[in-house]
Amino acid sequence: MKRRYLLTTLVISLVAVSNLYAQGPNDSGTYYQAADGKKGAELKTALCAIIFSRNEGGNLSTAYNAAWTHFRTTDARSDGKVWDMYSNITNYVFGEDQDPGNYDKNGDKKKAEGKYYNREHSWPNSWFGAKVMPMYTDLHHVYPTDKSVNEDRGNLPFGETNGSKNSANNFSKIGTCTYPGYTGKVFEPNDAYKGDFARTYFYMVTCYEEKLPDWYNNYSSKEGVAPTIDGSTYPGLSAWQLEMLMKWAANDPVDQPEPKETARNNAVYAVQSNRNPFIDYPGLENYIWGEYKDVAFSYDNYNPNPTIINVVQDDERMFDNVMYNMAGQIVDKSYKGIVIMKGKKFFNK
Repeated sequence: MKRRYLLTTLVISLVAVSNLYAQGPNDSGTYYQAADGKKGAELKTALCAIIFSRNEGGNLSTAYNAAWTHFRTTDARSDGKVWDMYSNITNYVFGEDQDPGNYDKNGDKKKAEGKYYNREHSWPNSWFGAKVMPMYTDLHHVYPTDKSVNEDRGNLPFGETNGSKNSANNFSKIGTCTYPGYTGKVFEPNDAYKGDFARTYFYMVTCYEEKLPDWYNNYSSKEGVAPTIDGSTYPGLSAWQLEMLMKWAANDPVDQPEPKETARNNAVYAVQSNRNPFIDYPGLENYIWGEYKDVAFSYDNYNPNPTIINVVQDDERMFDNVMYNMAGQIVDKSYKGIVIMKGKKFFNK
């Protein structure tokens, strides 16, 4: 009896130790555990249930005004100045260069780039009904940016363009979209931040997936809405926008070329108690919309590039293509086991 008791204690202890070390990245612990094992659209919905719940910081006015203070920890450069992702000529001092309103103290319009920074809804607030909680104050998509460039962008969707109206040094561009699938006017951020904004948009259509049909139905007449979302909860983004943002995310990985996103994600979490999973798990978008959407997500053993083995039957005429074994040798259709064909791994029965 004593031996059975000791065995039970040992099993419980091992389970406890296992749970203790089952941790997500960036000190996220078991935050994403409920999404474990999910795939594709199901994974997106599971993540929505996790990240939608957050500390809203009081009423709209209180929370939105607090953004000025939060920026000091979420968006400070290494030199302590404002980290502006729309302009590269700014050296804003927190508070001192904060947007004072429509006019400056001399009664002049503040239109010049490099004069003031303000609060930019990278996902334009008109797309969800303007001053509506919790989106309006969500720091995962609200950034400090140059006021002039922000106003020039307005509600334009993200895109790629040759630019007919550009910010200083052509850092940000505005013009007719050159990316296939859309020919309207777009705003193109600098290459250095395209991945940042792509992951911001992945967050928005995941966190607020249940609201996407409403946004499309009620606000598609607003500039930028119809080109960006498709009216469904999945995929959520329009085909051309999703394709482009996937490319942006791949070309500008998390924390490249400078470490920024992870630190910001942690700082925002400290404020509103929710995270952006597309920063915590680089390449997560491929598990939801891309080539790994049929692969189960693991919150504590995540692999951004899992090996996919496709199982085929003998009658699928694999002999029509050149096959290689794992040693790189050409094999014929009679070979059994893992083979490589057209850059992909298969299991030939």
